[in-house]
Amino acid sequence: MPLTKQTPHRQIVLDTETTGINPKDGHKIIEIGCVEMVNRRLTHQRFHHYLNPEREIEAEAIAVHGISNDMLQDKPKFRDIADKFLEFVAGAELIIHNAPFDVGFINHELSLLPGPARKLEQHCKIHDTLAQARRLHPGARNSLDALCKRYAVDNSKRELHGALLDAEILADVYLKMTGGQISLLEDQTADPQADQSGIQRLTPIRSAAGKIISCNEEEIQAHQQYLQLLDKASGGKCLWPKGDSLNTG
Repeated sequence: MPLTKQTPHRQIVLDTETTGINPKDGHKIIEIGCVEMVNRRLTHQRFHHYLNPEREIEAEAIAVHGISNDMLQDKPKFRDIADKFLEFVAGAELIIHNAPFDVGFINHELSLLPGPARKLEQHCKIHDTLAQARRLHPGARNSLDALCKRYAVDNSKRELHGALLDAEILADVYLKMTGGQISLLEDQTADPQADQSGIQRLTPIRSAAGKIISCNEEEIQAHQQYLQLLDKASGGKCLWPKGDSLNTG
């Protein structure tokens, strides 16, 4: 039987920066950055533009991304790059951290264009890494910076938010976050010492599946609080031993 050629899996990691929080208040996109992955490998294909929002940027937003109106005076409007953007993402799976935020802004920008109404979901699939991280790490912080720490992704250049830089960082986080599940009890040995909280530390050993990242104190505390909620909701029938914690990422 002849081998059939598999269709390449194309993913676009996307991030935006904006003038404010809510597009319903007239806020606009001022930067959009995308990096392409094919079959989980980064390519050299990028889509990146700074955009003139034709309105003032809020001071709180400038404090986050450092982009001022003066920097955007000679930049294109979203309507100038909309067709090229949709062509770039067409048919791909978009990887976005907190997808409702970015998708909401992009759809708002598309709604302002002349012609038939268009939505981003009509052109590509969307995967939210924030929702995924919350499923994998309930009760823990799941911001992009927190995930970089958990998965040992270098974000030392991220002094301010930037759409293209954040898309590149998120690509690394996504690849590590989806690189394979490590058993909670596999390849670990107990540390004979326990800290003052009574939590016994388990020292992780490297597994062929990938690097194991140890919990910090904040994550351990959040884990314990989550177990208490489970125990309360189940009427004291939580199967996880009370007071125990695994030192996993």
